[in-house]
Amino acid sequence: MPGLDGLELQHRLSAAGESFPIVFVSGHGDIPMSVRAIKAGASDFLSKPATAQALMAAIHAAIDEHRTERDVQAGTEALRQRFASLTPREREVLAAVTAGRRSKEIAYELGIVEQTVKFHRARLLEKMQASNVAELVHMVSRLGFGGPTTIAAVERRSGTESPATSRAAAVAPATNPKTSS
Repeated sequence: MPGLDGLELQHRLSAAGESFPIVFVSGHGDIPMSVRAIKAGASDFLSKPATAQALMAAIHAAIDEHRTERDVQAGTEALRQRFASLTPREREVLAAVTAGRRSKEIAYELGIVEQTVKFHRARLLEKMQASNVAELVHMVSRLGFGGPTTIAAVERRSGTESPATSRAAAVAPATNPKTSS
């Protein structure tokens, strides 16, 4: 390509926020160049002369990889939107649930009755579209956080921190003296 090499084009596309599957085909490529291209996100780096079969296989693999990556990103974004729909109290309960606390412990820590915690847990599962707590924990993990401290940290980074979650982050795992034997 006159005036612009493939690595520079790849860099410009990336800087512009464009995400395309890229397969390099070069007659003058070397190992350091191929490593830079792959590290920058290229799907493959072929040396000329590349057979039509090798080129088509690389293109199909790049498209499949890109499609899978796009689907994962869309799923994660949908999870983020569902998380953003939670109320501050639901986030408090979510933090405690993902930390492994029982409803009775959560109620004691938050100063509410156990039935209210159960109500919030049910709403959490419904809003997050999780069929059980294990799936909810997996979703929270997929979003990159879990437990009260890390949920509060993610909220601070994203600007969605609620006073309720900040309080939940400050609560150490406690046992209810009324329920301890």
